[in-house]
Amino acid sequence: MGNAVYGTFMPVYLKSIGLSQTSIATLLSFGPLIAILAQPLWGTIGDRAESKNKVLQLLALGSAVSILLLPISNQYLYLLLIICLVTFFQTSINPLSDAITLEHLARTKWNFGPIRLAGTIGFAIMSVAFGVVAKKNINSISIVYSMVMLLTFFICTQLPKIKGHQSNKNKVSLLILLKNRKLMLFTILNFIVQITLGYYYAFFPIYFNQLGADNSLLGWSMLFSAISEVPFLLFGHKIIKRFSIPVVLVATAFFAGLRWLFCYFVHNPILVLPIQLLHGLIFIVLSVTLAIYINQEVPKELKASGQTMNGLLSLGLARIIGGMAGGIASEYVGMRQVFLYNAIAAFIAFIVFIFIFLKESRSMQKATV
Repeated sequence: MGNAVYGTFMPVYLKSIGLSQTSIATLLSFGPLIAILAQPLWGTIGDRAESKNKVLQLLALGSAVSILLLPISNQYLYLLLIICLVTFFQTSINPLSDAITLEHLARTKWNFGPIRLAGTIGFAIMSVAFGVVAKKNINSISIVYSMVMLLTFFICTQLPKIKGHQSNKNKVSLLILLKNRKLMLFTILNFIVQITLGYYYAFFPIYFNQLGADNSLLGWSMLFSAISEVPFLLFGHKIIKRFSIPVVLVATAFFAGLRWLFCYFVHNPILVLPIQLLHGLIFIVLSVTLAIYINQEVPKELKASGQTMNGLLSLGLARIIGGMAGGIASEYVGMRQVFLYNAIAAFIAFIVFIFIFLKESRSMQKATV
């Protein structure tokens, strides 16, 4: 619910107070820049804390309080400071909550997908609900987001307690993550696709408005994208088992290319709604598949750090590149043309990683023989 309010409507809010596309891109890119610093910090704190839950509570409370400072001034430097502050707390919430959830589920027979479905439902409901509100009063974004994060804070107090596995001074180096070749290949593919998603998250709301859609229709478009995640969340574990992680991940690059190509050709905002259904074959597949892989393959002492490292690249560096480079490019060639560039980049990644994973598979077969 919080992501629906902040992620979807923040570009619209910034546009409503008179900022240019380049200014919006810069503001929204500085947030992920802070995330690059914050993600490893919060991951390490989570791994070394007596309780990961208390760290998650602090992140939710910090997000709730800091966003309330947003409406005080429209000065550029002030907005930059507040967005960086909000991002410092906000970007590590999902990775840390994934770490807590997956560690607890390892003790049960439950699958991660149906639990993660709650996030999709919350995003879908809030996208439409706040879309209606934003149509009349986009300035309410800070109050609504703060209320959602305060609700998150209180829910965090009831979660099963998960301790940090380095809390007993059993320190493990982060270099172990970098030595995992498969993890690095998956992370690089995710990083490339997330760059194109970074442009989408920063500029799709504005692009959609330019096509003639209002904020209410924007909310409905996000509902379509959220609903599209349901099949993978319910059956993702079977899909991964049937096709393997490399095949599932490389397919996301193809579907991303297809989606951005459709966005390039579309002119009617209503036709964007079915295009949004491709979202369920990209973002949620990347985030859930990698979260599961990290939880299975990373040492228990680095589970929070592993999730936040993935968040650092996908929600941090990738968003910076996608937002800033995309914003600058949009000023020169237009947002429509940048969607075409994103499609080309995604298709190239698809082809390149097919060859990489085929080569990896042959090497493993030879080693087994």
